[in-house]
Amino acid sequence: MSNKNIGIKDVAVAAGVSVTTVSHVLNDVSYARISPETRDKVRAISEQLGYGPNRLAQALRTQRTGMLGLVSEEIATTPHAGRIILGADEAARARGYNLMIINTSGSASPESRQADVETLLERRVDGILYATMYHRNVELPANLGSVPSVLVDSVATGGNITAVIPDEEGGARAAVGALLEAGHTRVGFINNTDDVPATRQRLQAFRATLTEAGLDGDAAPVESEISEVQGGYEAARRILAGEDPPTGLFCYNDRMAMGAYRAAAELGLSIPADLSIVGFDDQELIAANLYPGLTTVALPHYEMGAWATEHLIDAVEGKTDLALMALHPTILSCPLVRRDSVAAPRQ
Repeated sequence: MSNKNIGIKDVAVAAGVSVTTVSHVLNDVSYARISPETRDKVRAISEQLGYGPNRLAQALRTQRTGMLGLVSEEIATTPHAGRIILGADEAARARGYNLMIINTSGSASPESRQADVETLLERRVDGILYATMYHRNVELPANLGSVPSVLVDSVATGGNITAVIPDEEGGARAAVGALLEAGHTRVGFINNTDDVPATRQRLQAFRATLTEAGLDGDAAPVESEISEVQGGYEAARRILAGEDPPTGLFCYNDRMAMGAYRAAAELGLSIPADLSIVGFDDQELIAANLYPGLTTVALPHYEMGAWATEHLIDAVEGKTDLALMALHPTILSCPLVRRDSVAAPRQ
């Protein structure tokens, strides 16, 4: 419990350091050159004495509330993307900030989204994170630029706001590369039908990776369906029923890969002995629980949330210029997660 009779000077005297040092430690000033030992000592003595910084006084002095807003376009109810919130929240807490979340609909009207942002502005948030449930281009509310703002998993149509997105191309190259490394020369792709960056970039990377390996990327079989289990099943049935079917299959996401597992079973194909499969997303409830476990590419949801929050706070505190960073989106890598769905093709 905080002791109103104990001030920052008392903590400084007891710790044998300056008032500035105590202030930097208790306010988590990351750039301050203070040893970990001194930081631990100051925090321990502050707790022993019952001293807590006066947040109201801090707010009046800095004109900051210590609150960040997060407009989460359905990701609060999307299990595989909820790690964006976790990454943002943990990064905010580490810097002494709190997160206020508004969950909106991906199909909400521009007026509704503007009202969501206005709700956060009325509560005097220091900055806003705007996160979408999948990587896409977005039309942003006009009032989003009223405070420092960062986009997560999306890029503004006008391209004038700092954004962090996944490396769709690099992830697809890793997926196809895993099949090539295992010795597959007949590789197919089950793609999404939605007109979003991931659909285009993963297909482009699929063909380019095969071509660079000396195969005919343009002739490689591709089937497109809705990016759900049923779509994956139907696309896999078609692609595996063709002449000289692929022995390796790259699926747009883990849900489509699940459908491909079903198609393979119906056709009497064993995974990975007869057919190797690689997914995309590393959706926890699917990839690790398929049998055999699905080799897949992980989307950096947690990392994007943390990165966006760190840079938003830096902008709020005047340590970085978001306008310069807005010129090009920051791209975070999508690592390959190896499980048991890939093996050398049957001779």
